[in-house]
Amino acid sequence: MAWSLNDGVTVAETPDGVVLLDEREGRYWQLNDTGGVVLRSLLEGGGAERAVAELRRRYPSAGDVVAADVQKVVGRLKASGMVRDES
Repeated sequence: MAWSLNDGVTVAETPDGVVLLDEREGRYWQLNDTGGVVLRSLLEGGGAERAVAELRRRYPSAGDVVAADVQKVVGRLKASGMVRDES
């Protein structure tokens, strides 16, 4: 899947993750480091699968919850209008 930021959304890396600004509505979204992994994976073309693999590597004790959590983050980013699926 190819993902991109929606028009009017900008991203800034922070020491703790990522901040998204929706300039259309003046809303900020702050993602922790884990959410930042998901967003970067989407925008770099790796999709949710790469994010799951990376997070399982970082947090092996998280087990099966990683995939479900990644899907939640993807769903919320999409529902918020921050990102779009271009595939």
